[in-house]
Amino acid sequence: MGTENVTTDESKKSLGTHALTCPTDESIKKFKYMRRAVAFFVGGAGDKESYYGFGPEHNIDHARLPFDNSVKLAEYAAGVKSHYLGYNEVIGESSIQSNVLKELCKNDAVYIVGHSLGGWNGAHLSAILTNMGYTVKMLVTLDPVGKGALVGSLSNIYPDTPQPKAGLWINILAQSSKSNMSDWIAGIGEQWRLESGPNVNSIMDVNHEKAAEMFTTVLADGKSALHYMINSLNSYYRGEL
Repeated sequence: MGTENVTTDESKKSLGTHALTCPTDESIKKFKYMRRAVAFFVGGAGDKESYYGFGPEHNIDHARLPFDNSVKLAEYAAGVKSHYLGYNEVIGESSIQSNVLKELCKNDAVYIVGHSLGGWNGAHLSAILTNMGYTVKMLVTLDPVGKGALVGSLSNIYPDTPQPKAGLWINILAQSSKSNMSDWIAGIGEQWRLESGPNVNSIMDVNHEKAAEMFTTVLADGKSALHYMINSLNSYYRGEL
């Protein structure tokens, strides 16, 4: 399976003029406003920090790199920010406030990419943010894990099955023909196998740990999850979304 860099085209800034006033200044000032987008890349067990002596492996951060590189090529790059979080940083009111909400404005376009336990908690996050009035443009779950009772008792994840809310949901199930330790660990955690729900639901012959490969490999429809995100950003900044 190959990966490829995604380039952006026909991407333009969306600018407007707004009045800005200071409480002590009655004069009207003008400033230019550019749309903002924020992408949260949420890692699983042993990703951002050690998990019972395993890791950190930074698997989801390896997926974030091609996203950041693609955005850098766009005229709207200054308006897009990405953040690398662990699965345990997007659960609970205080964690979400300090790690997610502080990075957002109400009108931002939100993108969530979660791997393993980060896919499970990230899917929950998509519903939480939507219910709070934020616009989650896209959710990408890369071999999400969290169904198993054992992993639920050992990890800081939501106990109930996620009910994601996003404009577009892409899910990829890792089913490797050459299994390794990461697949065994994912099996213990129990993969979230979905027969319905995602707009794009794909099975990929890849090891569980390969978050970047899942994110950048072209799917049966001719686009990768990365393609989908960049195309969405292009449309958003052209004012089409």
